[in-house]
Amino acid sequence: MTANFKPYPNMKDSGVEWLGKVPAHWDVDKHSRPNEDQVRLCNYVDVYKNDRIRPGMPFMRATATADEIERFGLRSGDVLITKDSEVWSDIGVPALVEETEETNPRVVSGYHLALLRPYPERTNSGYLFRSLQSTAIASQLHVQANGVTRFGLTHRAIKAVRMPLPPLPEQAAIVRFLDHTVQHIQRYIRARQKLIALLAERKQAIIHQAVTGQIDVRTGRPYSHMKKFSCRPVGKLPVHWRVLRLKRICRLAYGDSLSEENRRNGSVPVFGSNGRVGTHCAANTGAPCIIVGRKGSFGKVNYSRTPVFAIDTTFFVDPRYLSGNIRWLYFVLGWLRLDDVTRDSAVPGLDREESYRRFVPVPSVSEQAAIVRYLDSATEEIDAATRRLRRQVTLLHEYRKLLIDEVVTGKVDVSEQC
Repeated sequence: MTANFKPYPNMKDSGVEWLGKVPAHWDVDKHSRPNEDQVRLCNYVDVYKNDRIRPGMPFMRATATADEIERFGLRSGDVLITKDSEVWSDIGVPALVEETEETNPRVVSGYHLALLRPYPERTNSGYLFRSLQSTAIASQLHVQANGVTRFGLTHRAIKAVRMPLPPLPEQAAIVRFLDHTVQHIQRYIRARQKLIALLAERKQAIIHQAVTGQIDVRTGRPYSHMKKFSCRPVGKLPVHWRVLRLKRICRLAYGDSLSEENRRNGSVPVFGSNGRVGTHCAANTGAPCIIVGRKGSFGKVNYSRTPVFAIDTTFFVDPRYLSGNIRWLYFVLGWLRLDDVTRDSAVPGLDREESYRRFVPVPSVSEQAAIVRYLDSATEEIDAATRRLRRQVTLLHEYRKLLIDEVVTGKVDVSEQC
């Protein structure tokens, strides 16, 4: 994918396992100074989800009580990295401070980030930021992260990281090239993500029409006789349909605990709240089954034609816990938007009892089967197009990552591309 760029003519061993060879005229050194204090933000997610820090972002405003707010001097060109997380691969994610509203902007209290301030005579701040996005650099931070249930970086571990260091003019050229190219890649990604969202809206509209009886899927025309129901979100339904609470249709069974360490070799899919997360040797559901996110991506609905192991961040429904067509129920649960049924707690999650109180329009069993046939056919092309677009997004993310790796570690020369 980077074949259009020429390599440097002379290379040398960097002395760092993850870097391999670098251009002969580059140094390999520690070229930033971690601040002795910890940067105070509300959560590492602020940096994890924003690779640029600018004025006006929510966490840059005072959103906590007065005693939780303190002033900390962020400067343009500083780089923040995540230093504490439950997932080791989320360690060392960088964000570049592009500008600040004042000398000491208000920042919310917390201890999840570290501040790296480059030496201006040796290091371009944009190059430091891009270097930290490289797998070769991040790997050094990952192996230094210690902990059991949470992973964290010490000040010493951050200082020990070594990075390739080209001359300043070459660093500036690399930053210009990457900023320009990554911006184009991001534009392609956003365009495809917008199409995915539009396809999802179209699919939801088709499902809504079918499961609420707006059309008779067997004829393609509206039902001739409709009746108004006062319970939300049902509205008008065919006169022969019923309205039942979800608890009278199915039981949401709890998944079971299964850590990654306890999974055994096998072909049984393991499902978490966000979908498939691995395999195991045994199942805890029948088939077919519906898996509903309980924690994390709560309310997200997945369907499997085979038995699965549903872990303890999910609910599941299989033929043992159902009155009706399970594929029809899958479409209905998606239409119900259970992701807005949450218990008000420190860790939001799907409230089962509140979900049970939801009203569901219920046609006859034969109509349920007809709705399933109609929706499977009507949404097939949408699902195929969505899969293609998601694959393109994945490939674009992989290309962006590879490009940054190749450029900041000196595997290709882009100085003439700028």
